[in-house]
Amino acid sequence: MERMEEMTTPLGWAILGTGKIARIMAQALSESETGRLVSVASRSAERAAALAEEFEAPHSGGDYGAGIDAPGVDLVYVATNHPAHREWAVRAAEAGKHVLCEKPLAMAYGEGEDIVAAAARAGVFLLEAYAYRSHPQTETFRRALSEGAVGEIRVVDATFGYDAGPNPTNYLLKPELGGGSILDVGCYTTSMAHLVAEAAGGSAGIEPEEVVGLARMHHTVAVDASATAELRFAGGPIARIASSIEVNLDNTVRVIGSEGRVTLTSPWLPGLIGATSEIVIERCGSDPDVIDIPVERNPYTVEVDAIGGLIRSGATSSPNMTPPQSLANQRTLDRWRSAVGMAGPQEAGK
Repeated sequence: MERMEEMTTPLGWAILGTGKIARIMAQALSESETGRLVSVASRSAERAAALAEEFEAPHSGGDYGAGIDAPGVDLVYVATNHPAHREWAVRAAEAGKHVLCEKPLAMAYGEGEDIVAAAARAGVFLLEAYAYRSHPQTETFRRALSEGAVGEIRVVDATFGYDAGPNPTNYLLKPELGGGSILDVGCYTTSMAHLVAEAAGGSAGIEPEEVVGLARMHHTVAVDASATAELRFAGGPIARIASSIEVNLDNTVRVIGSEGRVTLTSPWLPGLIGATSEIVIERCGSDPDVIDIPVERNPYTVEVDAIGGLIRSGATSSPNMTPPQSLANQRTLDRWRSAVGMAGPQEAGK
């Protein structure tokens, strides 16, 4: 009976941070079947209290450590700015809490290694927060590619960009907070390129042999406002990726193979960014085959419940984004940022 109650009792979540994504996840938790918000922590006790009150969390405060240690916390969602991910993800794991860490996992590969190692030592669940990876659309897309829907996979095009505006207080315009487009949304495009390379026959955690990057720097601060890269995977596809925080890009993914192409019209947050959620398969000489993906729930809620199910099953990672895959993606981000002059000496990967 006790074990049955454990399997059905919602996991208690702590959220560290009170920015836009923290509020989005608080809303997702309120709609989930497996999680409940029990703690909110922020550098501002007032902001933490406001978010906790809105979503009926019993604990809040202006100290991240206290937020992790609050009664009833099973999982810590690290929604701080990028440079604080390592400190608080490691601290949560050392406290025996499961960890969902906002993307990118860390500022650099070495920091990501520290997070993965801490979770492994503690035997806790760890996932980097790419909601699209937990969505049924991505599994359908992955399966179609691996089953040869368009033959041999040769080229990947992936874009993610939007106009974040000129507000100088926005963390995206602060180099010391990991600002710029590559770490904000370019990480999605690199992770998709890795996913497609694996579907083309590469091993989990595959990395490109070559990374070539260009960037348009912001006109007032030292961050990349828009960036592009080309990746070449050994024996697999090349990828052309782009990110921006100054203009709206197509925000699509297209995979071109020897027998046709596959397009995701809303790849990153299916049905939320984009009016539809569909996979369009165009085989040479045939009419397009459109696979509609039902969008019944917020993709973040889908992610929350996928995590809850995995933790209840005893898993310490998700097959949708394993720690080795996160580390491989982190190294590609390091190489892209280095190519455009963004990675500082303190971020040198191991």
